[in-house]
Amino acid sequence: MFKKLIVILSMLLTVFIGFGLLIPVLPLMVKQIGASPLQLGLMLALYSVIALLTSPLWGHLSDRVGRKPVLVAGLLGFALSFLLFGLAEHMIWLMYVSRVIGGGFSGAVSATAMAYIADVTGVEERTRGMALAGAAIGMGFIIGPGVGGFLSHFGLRTPFFVAAALAVGNALWGGLALREAPRDGARGGEASLLQRRSWTLALAGSLKYLYFVEFVAQFAVSCLEGTFQYFEILKIGATASEIGGMFFLSGLGAAIVQGGFVQRYVKHGKELPVLFLGMSVSGLGLLLILLSSNFWTAALFMTVFSASNTLIRPLLTSLITKQTKAGFGLANGFLSSTDNLARIVGPIFATALYQIHPSFPYLVTAGITFLGLSLLVIYRRRAAAQATLQA
Repeated sequence: MFKKLIVILSMLLTVFIGFGLLIPVLPLMVKQIGASPLQLGLMLALYSVIALLTSPLWGHLSDRVGRKPVLVAGLLGFALSFLLFGLAEHMIWLMYVSRVIGGGFSGAVSATAMAYIADVTGVEERTRGMALAGAAIGMGFIIGPGVGGFLSHFGLRTPFFVAAALAVGNALWGGLALREAPRDGARGGEASLLQRRSWTLALAGSLKYLYFVEFVAQFAVSCLEGTFQYFEILKIGATASEIGGMFFLSGLGAAIVQGGFVQRYVKHGKELPVLFLGMSVSGLGLLLILLSSNFWTAALFMTVFSASNTLIRPLLTSLITKQTKAGFGLANGFLSSTDNLARIVGPIFATALYQIHPSFPYLVTAGITFLGLSLLVIYRRRAAAQATLQA
């Protein structure tokens, strides 16, 4: 299986290394031109809003014209976005334009890549394929920030130009090496042309509860990312380098879980019990973060959260693509939109709670995560009822 995924996995790894390059320098670029933290927040939110709106469109387009041209277009769009931000210097309007372009092409890469993996993997091996994709993304986020910090010594704009070059190189690599995947509808033979074009099918029946679960999981991540630095600085006096170390260790743990445990041990038909485990331990991890007493306990508790939360997305993607009649691209486009909606709402919600009390984001988000388990219970019952009716 790995041989037929190696090109798409290398593309995902490189794309997310490019994203990671920008993490250490993006706030500094915005600060350098005298913009407020609110401006940075608006840029991040704008990216997610545009991605929310466009991801299903890209997914639907890839169902119709194929994955490869959409992926290549998305990578070239990313390259343009990175290049414009690097050229912006003191032009804040150009930074906003860059974020709009980046958000607009986001779904062309992430949703389409996942749809490609669904196309080329059978039902039995799909969970492993999604786990490998998650591991590639996680490794990109581990490698990227360190390289970005190093490149910033040559100027704050340097990581943006390197990220743009990586995206162009990736587009060329994909155009030459990536083999077009068989269409899911043609392979399955069970979805009519009308069905493949019907957006309502993406959320039909019990499937909609899986999208709600993904929202809860990504909402928890976004809430943590919006407040974790502030909380650990207040709680244990953490430095910027220590915060970076915590993210590195938690990302490494998540990548090990994705690339090791999930793809090796989670078999077809066993996704739901592991989803229950991931949601439960994820909520526990949020509560444990409140008990941080030094760097190592903070890193450990964050790793507990990250490693368990990272179980959720590949398993949901596997379940949805096994059941959807709407086309893998459209289904993954809706998943990406769900993620982006959570990224818009989560940081605003968490920072508002943090201003009331620093512990509230973790207590409330843990409670919401535990309530998310009820969505899995409802999904299991509805899916069983549907299977009985179809039998």
